[in-house]
Amino acid sequence: MLEPALLPTPLADCTDETLARAGVELRLKRDDLAHPLVPGNKWRKLAPNLAAAVEGGHRRLVTFGGAYSTHLRAVAVAAAALGLESVGLVRGEELAGRPRNWSLRAAEAAGMELVFLTRAEYREAAGRAGEGPGWRWGPGLVLPEGGSNGLAVTGAAEIVAELDDLGGRDVVCCPVGTGGTLAGIAAGLPRGARALGVAVLRGGEGYLEAEVTRLHREAYGREFDGWRIDHGHHGGGYGRVPAELEEFAAGFERRHGIALERRYVAKLLAAVHDLAGAGAFPPGTRLTAVVTGLPDPVGP
Repeated sequence: MLEPALLPTPLADCTDETLARAGVELRLKRDDLAHPLVPGNKWRKLAPNLAAAVEGGHRRLVTFGGAYSTHLRAVAVAAAALGLESVGLVRGEELAGRPRNWSLRAAEAAGMELVFLTRAEYREAAGRAGEGPGWRWGPGLVLPEGGSNGLAVTGAAEIVAELDDLGGRDVVCCPVGTGGTLAGIAAGLPRGARALGVAVLRGGEGYLEAEVTRLHREAYGREFDGWRIDHGHHGGGYGRVPAELEEFAAGFERRHGIALERRYVAKLLAAVHDLAGAGAFPPGTRLTAVVTGLPDPVGP
């Protein structure tokens, strides 16, 4: 059995000097505390897909991810708890013969079969999504990279449903990797409130916006406005943590006593502070930053 999530997740006030000078409030939506094994936005996005898998009689989940994919680990754990098989198609055939990093070890320990693909094979497999003569990984429910599909968007919209006091002064913020969490937040907002996504990958201008729009259509059959994506705080690319970002994250942890995941959450909070310091938010704005995941464990 898969343990239930601890919902609603807590809200923590977190305004500091930079934000106070700008007249901006900050609170953290602690989705990193949602579930002990399937943390953060992964629970939000996976829960409706897992329900669909069980209701549809699927015996296997097949999904995609990189070497440190939280999504792969989450799918592996959730599938095992539900008695399902899981297959993870991993980007990078060169990883097959190397010692497993902590993330891939965790996925395998939970029972996931890892299949290492070249980048070209990975793109082709992701494009086929379980269909066509080139699909070699058997029957099952196929989940996209990051778990972002229409069902996932409806799950992420529940974040906003737990924020019952949103209005015209509110901006709900989240990191953006594949767009599913931002799409859900934007779809769930009441009139007047806005959503801000912070891209964690380089070169996503236009592409990520198109993905969010596509996910809105898939989930709800319509588009939503009141959201935008900041592309200036990716830190040099996906998975990169430059020295200045590490310095910001360490300082934030000292001031607020909250450990930060670096590849997504630290970039989000650094962007919020930079934008507030530059006057991007009118005085009186209240920001709610969604903490989407846990810090990596110490070790290789």
